[in-house]
Amino acid sequence: MNKPKNILFLTGTRADFGKIKSLITALEEDDAFFVHVFVTGMHLQQEYGYTVIEIERCNYKNVYTFENHTHETTMDLTLAKTIEGLSSYVKECEPDMIIIHGDRVEALAGAIVGSLNNILVAHIEGGEVSGTIDELIRHSTSKMSHVHFVSNEMAKNRLIQMGELADSIFTIGSPDFDIMFSSDLPDIKKVKKYYEIEFEKYGIVMFHPVTTEAQYIEKYVADFVDSLLEDHHNYIVIFPNNDLGSTAIIKAYEKLKSNKRFRVFPSLRFEYFLTLLKKAQFIIGNSSAGIREAPHYGIPVINIGTRQLNRSTSETILNVGYDKKSILKVLSSIDLYEVVSFKENYGNGKSAQLFLQTLKNSNIWQFNHQKQFRDI
Repeated sequence: MNKPKNILFLTGTRADFGKIKSLITALEEDDAFFVHVFVTGMHLQQEYGYTVIEIERCNYKNVYTFENHTHETTMDLTLAKTIEGLSSYVKECEPDMIIIHGDRVEALAGAIVGSLNNILVAHIEGGEVSGTIDELIRHSTSKMSHVHFVSNEMAKNRLIQMGELADSIFTIGSPDFDIMFSSDLPDIKKVKKYYEIEFEKYGIVMFHPVTTEAQYIEKYVADFVDSLLEDHHNYIVIFPNNDLGSTAIIKAYEKLKSNKRFRVFPSLRFEYFLTLLKKAQFIIGNSSAGIREAPHYGIPVINIGTRQLNRSTSETILNVGYDKKSILKVLSSIDLYEVVSFKENYGNGKSAQLFLQTLKNSNIWQFNHQKQFRDI
């Protein structure tokens, strides 16, 4: 019997864990693999909900935690500290492959540690575009990865434009769709009871800082919060990610906590969040959940500002500026907005199955660790 492949997953946020959870579970349940999960970033920060608890609930055999945030909380220092911690752990568990997701500095750290230690690196959802520093991180991460698991053919084509070998790119769809369309999502009554949400109708608020516009964030969030207070809808508000500027957003949300129309949470369990999103009147802010998940549930999206610039869009998404007037205008008519069907392809909810099949194919383990650039 062949020795199981040692696989190391890295997760730094509630968002990327939601994306890779089904993939981790698929490998954890297969004897051909021995799985490690390196947990860092927002997961270990109390102010953002200490979401490592959600990972612990999965009962994975090997979970390692590492605090990567310095008191300065700047991305370059977070990157450096993550590299240091991951490098030490890699020498201990000796993985055959490191699997990372998306466009966070933790993913970039995983790619750097893997490539510089002659370990295969697999990148989930490379080849996508946005309008912030995240895009630079995502593409840099892809260039330091050996294997790519992408959500659709557009993403695959972008990686090929970047010189990646077509044979190293596998289209599996967006892994969170495995959970989005699962029959195991909790009932809305159970979710509302769990989080003590008493109102029937609501919108969801997810507003993140844009690091390239950090000097304006206090003004942006002040106008945003004032708009929500002047509006009449009920809202479920979820804290931002921990990028530069998040403190200003969290501070501004203090004005909402005493208002009965608002329930404010540091974080929500991923499956519970999906149930709430599925039943929401709309989602407002600048989260990728409004670009990727909400349209597939047929939920109207009010997308504010530049954070999702160049991301895939549909007629379901209403783009507005940061100013209070624009936000209030779209909120005044959102109840009348008719959602059109969304046809963009992000898979059929079988990402984990395709992922597992690919890793069980011996060919993938023969990939050259010394990458090549393929001219078009």
